[in-house]
Amino acid sequence: MNPENVAVAIADDHQLFLKSLSMLVSGFAGFHVVAEAINGKELIDTLEKQQLIPDIVLLDVNMQVMNGEDTAKHLSKKLPKTKIIALSMQDDSYSIINMLKAGCCAYLLKDIHPDELEKALNEVYANGFYNADAANVNFRRLLKYKMEDAPEINEREKRFLQLASSDATYKQIASEMCLSERTIDGYREALFRKFNVQSRVGLVLEALRRNIVQLGEAM
Repeated sequence: MNPENVAVAIADDHQLFLKSLSMLVSGFAGFHVVAEAINGKELIDTLEKQQLIPDIVLLDVNMQVMNGEDTAKHLSKKLPKTKIIALSMQDDSYSIINMLKAGCCAYLLKDIHPDELEKALNEVYANGFYNADAANVNFRRLLKYKMEDAPEINEREKRFLQLASSDATYKQIASEMCLSERTIDGYREALFRKFNVQSRVGLVLEALRRNIVQLGEAM
């Protein structure tokens, strides 16, 4: 069943992409674009001036004046019921983690197929998340996580998680912890099993959601 009258706002500093994306989204059954902006500040000002509360915001990560991360943080506080989807050309772990931590419920690459974008919009509207293959993160399981299921970790593993939450390479993490790279590989694989994840992003997301670590505290 298609959704009905889903309001979408879009912010992207590439105007051609912005217009093209707006036309594409407006063509999806049940969706309509209520606001367009070329940066986060313009988006926030437009929503406040017109007293708009979109159901979904498509948000470019890298924008001038006010970037995606700062915009997501603001919108998450001011419009907690609005679901935010990050859009980017970058698929590095740190960018993904930062945007999810800022309040985004999905992270999509800009070369996404239109059919997958429509699927993502529908799933975000219906379920509050989208399992982005690029991030290799199981959002369904993360969002249904229960505290009593938390695995036990020791201080060494917690330190590894803190460092993994930064942009440090595994080689740098090994140096920081005064351990061999092979030992660090062992910590990583053990924590993958404990948290039931398959990627560094998934691992760090679990640690962030469980308040084991916070971004920025590691290095």
